[in-house]
Amino acid sequence: MEPLTERAATTRRRILEAAAAELIETGDVEVAAAARRAGLSTGLPYRYFGTRSGLMSALLADFYERLVTETVLAHFDGATWLERWRAQLTQWVDWVYDEPLAPVVLGRMVGDAQVAAMEARCARRVIALGAEHVAAGQAEGAVTPGRDPGLMSAAVVGGIRSILSVVLDQDPRPDRAAVLQEIWEFSTAALGAVRVEAS
Repeated sequence: MEPLTERAATTRRRILEAAAAELIETGDVEVAAAARRAGLSTGLPYRYFGTRSGLMSALLADFYERLVTETVLAHFDGATWLERWRAQLTQWVDWVYDEPLAPVVLGRMVGDAQVAAMEARCARRVIALGAEHVAAGQAEGAVTPGRDPGLMSAAVVGGIRSILSVVLDQDPRPDRAAVLQEIWEFSTAALGAVRVEAS
């Protein structure tokens, strides 16, 4: 696949942003509605995404790419693994609470087999990156040794996602500090970590 020109990349981004706004507002994505919202011809999104499923899959991929960049791959300060994990969880909760698309993607988004396959690929990436983080915690002595980092990551990532999908759908939402504390308690227990309260 040839790289997009700057103009094409800008158009593609406009379509994705319009589709995200449509999904947030209506809970669904119709290609024609996204095109109208972006101020583009109805057929243009098909040139970039092929089908409605292709557009929804691209929307998912974009969401997870931003999530991973901001909450998994970012640098987190801390003298110990646990301090860095607490900082990472704080960023994760803050990002999800502030991201308008998160309640839909993490809790209410539905799609066909193509969309489900993209969701699974994105989840596997987050779990694989989490496994590296768990292994680093084991190497530092902060996480129970001898357990499979991939399975531990899958359990923690799945648990965090479930917690967030529940709280994001509540009105009013629980205080994010309380949610962070619940996730901290759950994740450190699941990892067998020596829990310390962050200052």
